[in-house]
Amino acid sequence: MKIPTNRVTAAGLIIALGIIYGDIGTSPLYVFNSIIGGRQVEESLILGTLSCIIWTLTLQTTIKYVILVLKADNRGEGGTFALYALVRRRKKWLVIPAMIGGAALLADGIITPPISITSAIEGLKKLPYLGIEDGSDTVVIIVLSILVLFFFMQQFGTASIGKFFGPLMFVWFTMLLVLGVIHVFDDLSIFKALSPHYAINFLRNYPEGFWLLGAVFLCTTGAEALYSDLGHCGRSNIRTSWIYVKLCLLIHYFGQGANLLAHRRNVIVTEETKNALDINAFYDMMPQWFIIPGVVIATAAAIIASQAMVSGAFTLISEAMRLNLWPKVKIRYPSEAKGQLFIPAINLLMFAGCVGVVLYFRKSSNMEAAYGLAIIVTMLMTTILFANYLVLQRVRSLWIYIFLGAYLIVETGYLVALMVKFTHGGYITLIIGLVMFLVMYVWYRARKIKNRYVEFVRMEHYIPKIQELSNDKSVPKYATHLVYLTSANNPKEIEHKIIYSILNKKPKRADIYWFVHVDTVDDPYTCEYKVEHIIPNDIIRVDFRLGFRMEPRINLMFRKVVEDLVANKEVNIISRYESLASSNTVGDFQFMVMEKYLSQDNELPFIERVIMKFHFWLKDHSLSEEKGFGLDLANVTVEKFPLIVAPVTNLKLKRIED
Repeated sequence: MKIPTNRVTAAGLIIALGIIYGDIGTSPLYVFNSIIGGRQVEESLILGTLSCIIWTLTLQTTIKYVILVLKADNRGEGGTFALYALVRRRKKWLVIPAMIGGAALLADGIITPPISITSAIEGLKKLPYLGIEDGSDTVVIIVLSILVLFFFMQQFGTASIGKFFGPLMFVWFTMLLVLGVIHVFDDLSIFKALSPHYAINFLRNYPEGFWLLGAVFLCTTGAEALYSDLGHCGRSNIRTSWIYVKLCLLIHYFGQGANLLAHRRNVIVTEETKNALDINAFYDMMPQWFIIPGVVIATAAAIIASQAMVSGAFTLISEAMRLNLWPKVKIRYPSEAKGQLFIPAINLLMFAGCVGVVLYFRKSSNMEAAYGLAIIVTMLMTTILFANYLVLQRVRSLWIYIFLGAYLIVETGYLVALMVKFTHGGYITLIIGLVMFLVMYVWYRARKIKNRYVEFVRMEHYIPKIQELSNDKSVPKYATHLVYLTSANNPKEIEHKIIYSILNKKPKRADIYWFVHVDTVDDPYTCEYKVEHIIPNDIIRVDFRLGFRMEPRINLMFRKVVEDLVANKEVNIISRYESLASSNTVGDFQFMVMEKYLSQDNELPFIERVIMKFHFWLKDHSLSEEKGFGLDLANVTVEKFPLIVAPVTNLKLKRIED
């Protein structure tokens, strides 16, 4: 269900709670645990980090995302690639921050489910009779079982269970609020943290205080989701629901801080004391009788947080494919709900990544080291892209420089603080992100290299020859309707390889030649076409204009175009064979797909040769062109031709005489 972006509705608010706030909403499970690990619980630590949390949520989430970035909606859609689609015509290099941001978001999607679910399940340690210890096999097995079921269920979509997400997250946030309200009275001095003085003083004077920003940053890791899921909920619903969500989070963090000062003051939180005293900043707030219900609610919230990240990854990859930044992969649509899609290859990749993270780190305190690094990179890239969006909106340059300067300084500070975690596990997410970026970069760069070879010729020069071939009865007819997919943007041009395929390679006589061009436009849900009759009833060009969130189901779309043309009496599709024409039999349609392979006759620089080799390897393991365009395989002919990007020019060949 698509919620209007221009008004606040009860349904919109509930859906916003269920879709958007899972990641940021489950951060209380591990933020303070990460802060106090290995340190003495004292007033300067708790008040200082709590003040940092308050102002991080205010600066990063409220001001940057809720107030500013949400303005950059692409016809109601948000996210890294939606923002890139808005600004890509301004500077060509903006594709790099878009790819880095997208890759980092995918890496974040692999670490979010393990840390959220593990942090929730670890609450069972508070029940002594279960005998569960930190990083025990029991926790790992439970987490892996949930992940197996979770990723298995993805193929069925979330249409049926999605309606429960909002109410469940409302229960979760209300629980956070109630626990926070109960415990703020443990030490009312906690409210001093509202003053930014405590944050500044902490960063200046606390030993290694700056490096604790890496732990503080975990409180805002879900901020990017506010923008990514803009299309599902609408700007007004997100902004209104954030008021309640932020209130619940802040009151809860106050409660955690007060509880720690009241009951754990001067305790040095090492692995030994943590196990001996059973210290867990989140679950310490719950009475013993509420631990099991609390774990169930926390696990449900963690699963919802994971669902938002996985659904976001599917959407991200589908957008990247439309923008030619990712190899074509199979997409399924498990329900009629808009935006509901399932990508088996990405689902398997994320499942393998999540299982690997759980088995490698085993407990949430270890995973915290790998968390945050990827998302701060995404935030930095969003800052760069949004600054370019502001330029296009003709915002005064002074305000743009203030925004860019302030957030580059703040986010670079977080990035530096998070880099201290690199050797403790941060390298895992950076490696995942780097692999994702390399795939995007190779796919994008190889397309640029191939475009050097693509030779376009003027259509008008070949029209007489094509007509002559069409009327030459001595050449066996190849098909009644021959359909070529062309990448030529200009309708007066055509690829030389298509002309070669029709006239030279093996002459392909047809009654009507169709040239189909697909253009991906910046508007996410555009679905339009136009027809140009180059030679009526002989040569016809069809241009599809599809948004970057529209599936190119060319077989169905082309059939609809032909039906419209027949209804308007613009084309006669009846077979020209005399025996079939008398019974008004529709002629056959044959689609031609031109598949490239890298010719050996190339002289490329080393880097470009590596890129092209990797590109064709990816192409071999991704969806074929015909499947990617949704063509009926029974009516498709794949014609291979060599890709000669840089012909060998210096061939030393010497003739010898007998």
